Amino acid sequence: MASPVQPTRPELAVSGAIFRDGKVLLVRRARSPGKGFYSFPGGRVEFGESLHSALHREVDEETGLRIEILSLAGWREVLPGTSGGGHYVIMSFATRWAGGEPVLNDEHDDFKWLAPDGLGDLKVTGGLLEVIEAARKLV
Repeated sequence: MASPVQPTRPELAVSGAIFRDGKVLLVRRARSPGKGFYSFPGGRVEFGESLHSALHREVDEETGLRIEILSLAGWREVLPGTSGGGHYVIMSFATRWAGGEPVLNDEHDDFKWLAPDGLGDLKVTGGLLEVIEAARKLV
C-alpha cells in the first residue's frame, strides 16, 4: 500500500468557539492528530468554500448544531511534527449556539459545555485558552 502524499503547502482550516448560556463547547478528538485532546469543532476549508460556509458545514457534520458566526476570534498555526499531523492554519471564530443538541460524528468521542474559566486540568489543544478568552470578549 502506498503511503499518503504529504501536502506541499499549509492547509486552511476553521474552528468555532460555540457559546451557549455563558459556556463554551469543547469536543474530544477520537483519533489522531490530537487524539484525546479537547478542542473546538471544525476542519478543513474546501477549495472554493468561504470560511463561514466551511465553519457552518464542519460544525453541522461534527456536532449537528446550528450556529451564528460573530467574528474572527484568532488563529493558530500547527506545524508538521508538533501534533503528529500536517501543517495547518486554523481560523477560529467566536460563535453563538443557534439550535440543536450535540450529536457527535466518529471524529469525536466526548463533548462538554464548560465555563470558559472552568477547564481545570482538561487536556486541550495548543492556544485554545487564548482563543476562548478572545472569543468570550466578542460574544
